[in-house]
Amino acid sequence: MPLIALLPGDGIGPEVVAEARRVLEALDLDLTFESAPVGGAAYEALGHPLPASTLDLAKRADAVLFGAVGDARYDSLERAFRPEQAILGLRKALGLFANLRPAKLFAGLENASALKPEVAGAIDLVIVRELNGDVYFGEKGQRKTAEGRREGYDIMSYDEDQVRRIAHVGFRTAQGRTAKLCSVDKANVLETSQLWRDVVNEVADEYRDVTLTHMYVDNAAMQLVRNPGQFDTIVTGNLFGDILSDQASMCAGSIGMLPSASLDGRGKGMYEPIHGSAPDIAGEGKANPCATILSAAMLLRHSLDRGEAADRIEAAVTAALVAGARTADLGGTLSTAAMGDAVLARL
Repeated sequence: MPLIALLPGDGIGPEVVAEARRVLEALDLDLTFESAPVGGAAYEALGHPLPASTLDLAKRADAVLFGAVGDARYDSLERAFRPEQAILGLRKALGLFANLRPAKLFAGLENASALKPEVAGAIDLVIVRELNGDVYFGEKGQRKTAEGRREGYDIMSYDEDQVRRIAHVGFRTAQGRTAKLCSVDKANVLETSQLWRDVVNEVADEYRDVTLTHMYVDNAAMQLVRNPGQFDTIVTGNLFGDILSDQASMCAGSIGMLPSASLDGRGKGMYEPIHGSAPDIAGEGKANPCATILSAAMLLRHSLDRGEAADRIEAAVTAALVAGARTADLGGTLSTAAMGDAVLARL
């Protein structure tokens, strides 16, 4: 019986994870669930954002469903104890190097996008983001210059093996879609990006059925607004992927609609909405649970090989939206639980 680790976290995390659990339970898949604190909630309870007991559960589980972490109350803590370190710690400990972030405009949400409806309607892409390298994991700190001025530094680096394995994920993802892959970097300025581009080109020789293009990240950001329909699969580094996926979410109507999967390449994964903890609305029942519900669908597809059940969840979300179900971020009035009810009704 598959074990799902539920790590609700902070802010609206517990609310949206609760709705995703309801949807999973409604499918009668003989899943078991076990919860543990993470982020600020774990720091308050156990003195660390990623306690040993939480990490042990994540390692034992077949998959992890994660909510959100973070709150301004913890910004003054030493960096190692801030809630966000839990995400980085889980990614590193579980070997989660590949992040899949689909962005699709759901029917009926054309007017929720900041783009013209005819432009937004063409959005249907996946961003494949590398998770274990780049400035997020490089050496960082603050120091004094020779003149005694404060200086912050963060080291961006990738080795060729890191680039090669995420490139394979990008190409395989493109093969399952329309066989178009765009690699995004900043090779005209960064040596890290030049290595990235060189290695991606080498890997391309193994995927002759996929059309590969390259784009600088600043141009990619512009093109996501100008003509997002040109993209199918994007593969990029940790920093650029973080930024571009958030941008893509708003092009698609709301950050509350976008799920994500962080994978180890062998079936283990952590699944989470790409939005934050939104502490300003925590406990008010205003959060959109759809991104977390759709993350649960990705969990079924990628970690449990339950593609049919995943399809049912995605179809139910689509049907609920077509019928007019809307939370506040989409211009509606439904509460978090009521939006969950609307999805459940269509299962």
